[in-house]
Amino acid sequence: MAADISFTPVTTADLPLLAAWLAQPHWRDWWRDDAETELGSLRDMIEGRDSTRPFLFRLDGQPVGYVQVWRIADARVDPWITDAPWVMDLPDDAVGVDLSIGPADLLSRGIGSGALAAFVALLRSQGHRTILIDPDAANLRAVRAYEKAGFRPIPEFLGRTGGCLLMRHEADPAS
Repeated sequence: MAADISFTPVTTADLPLLAAWLAQPHWRDWWRDDAETELGSLRDMIEGRDSTRPFLFRLDGQPVGYVQVWRIADARVDPWITDAPWVMDLPDDAVGVDLSIGPADLLSRGIGSGALAAFVALLRSQGHRTILIDPDAANLRAVRAYEKAGFRPIPEFLGRTGGCLLMRHEADPAS
């Protein structure tokens, strides 16, 4: 992708844009909670009550999606342990990422996989070695995009993660 991809931390000024994106069907299909609950979670992140770091990703300066990074070690509390007990079997220093394209007309254009590859490169430059993503296994569009960005299903977790497909970024996707 020849376009310039950049990342900016989410601020309270971004919440109306994120609320509009959260209301769209392609977000509602895969985001668990209602929009107000999700916005409350974002406020917690922005204000430091949640260690997850939220970002807008931009294409040529324009916001086109959302990406976040969270520490696996911080997910070892309820309700995570109850809902996703597999987090206990992951390395302490692992991080998870989540990504969504904002406007529906930008889906299936390679933007998500390009942004995810750039975000992973940023995380690797910060020293992160184990980078995971856990899409809903039924979200085939997301799974394909994540595979294009170098993520692969983790064989030892297949069948153990409920409805999600736990994937790990492979440092060299060609191998």
